[in-house]
Amino acid sequence: MSAITLESSLATFSRRFEVSAKLTERGKEVIPGGYSRNSFNFGPHAIYVESGDGAYISTVEGHRLLDLNNNFTVNVLGHNHPAVQRALRESIETGVSFGNPVALETELAQLLVDRMPSIERVQFSCSASESCMSAVRVARAFTGRTKIAKFEGGYHGFTDPLQVSWHPDHDGDCGPDDAPKAIPDSEGIPAEDVANVVVLTQNDREGTERILRAHASEIACVILELESASGGVVTLEQDYVESLRELTSELGIVLIFDETVTLRAGYQGMQGDYGVAPDLTVMGKIIGGGFPLGAVGGSAEIMSVLESGLVSISGTHHGHKIALAAGISTMRELTQGAFDRLNGMATRVMEELNDWSNQRGSSFAVYGKGISHLAYGFMREPGLSIRTHRDYWRNFDGTGTQICSLELANRGFFPVARGDFSLSLPMSDDDITAFIETTKEIVSGIES
Repeated sequence: MSAITLESSLATFSRRFEVSAKLTERGKEVIPGGYSRNSFNFGPHAIYVESGDGAYISTVEGHRLLDLNNNFTVNVLGHNHPAVQRALRESIETGVSFGNPVALETELAQLLVDRMPSIERVQFSCSASESCMSAVRVARAFTGRTKIAKFEGGYHGFTDPLQVSWHPDHDGDCGPDDAPKAIPDSEGIPAEDVANVVVLTQNDREGTERILRAHASEIACVILELESASGGVVTLEQDYVESLRELTSELGIVLIFDETVTLRAGYQGMQGDYGVAPDLTVMGKIIGGGFPLGAVGGSAEIMSVLESGLVSISGTHHGHKIALAAGISTMRELTQGAFDRLNGMATRVMEELNDWSNQRGSSFAVYGKGISHLAYGFMREPGLSIRTHRDYWRNFDGTGTQICSLELANRGFFPVARGDFSLSLPMSDDDITAFIETTKEIVSGIES
């Protein structure tokens, strides 16, 4: 058997998804790049989908793929879940969009408050990106300070103040490891927005304390993912999170957990796993049941700046009826037993593939905290770990991982192209077995 190469994988991909290639070219005539999210790119182009049911999607070419992307972790119940479909039909029948509040908004807010001990009040928006903006504005109003502290590699939406040092060019001037430089991730971001961002390094307790103390009188908030989702999956360590909570409390800095992805970690999100309560929590993805919905929640004291009118945040579709209906039905399905099953599948994937890889001395690894959103990839050599975003860019073999992703798609699996994946409740034990065994075949072929 010949070794699997990038060239051979791309050739198979191009043949297998040729209709998607044509649709991409057609899209470029009216949409920059062919589609509105370049994160869809999977090698040379996106894979277009025709339909989805349960744990699977069907492409425009007629291929059936196990969906390990799940709209970048959104579809925790898979596709066409009967409870969600029923809620949607009932909601649509009584009208779609109003200039009035609906009782569903209070119902979903109460559900989130009941689950999350750190949350007493909730405000909805159309996306987690918007709710990150809202959280920052609330923090600034509450503290009277302006600057934002965030982590290198952390993603909190594409807004100007937050799309800083998400994917910095590591060949450029990024600053030292313990004092990263704030770098805009896109043209069009004003220099004054970049100047208001203080960048931290994950799991660097000494460096974090030094930076936060130096800027304490200016920093309104620290916003973070307990496990980063798109800048390389970097998990914060327990003692680091605990020390950050103590430090921000001492310095009067609002601590914001962005649980857009990690809310699927457990019944109380990933903060429940750590046992650390933030001041504000950003939520999204699963809370909308497949529809656009974001939320920021926190203590009544901090959220009072919204109720008093000191902070104004409003949008036409905030608290949209259809998204609320889908979100309520989804969250009701996510019982403790559901999370146990999701994380049990994740543990199995992680343990079986890593045990196999270690036994053969492979540089391939599955990594993350062990929730139903994980990452896979080749390291530059066996045994390397990822504790910071810089570890990711230094230790991660992007080419080998790209080959693995292409081959998974070629063989009936649809992960995120960059090497992360999420599980859904409709997945069966046979689905998980097939993914594990196919991944072993691919890794063996790449390393042969």
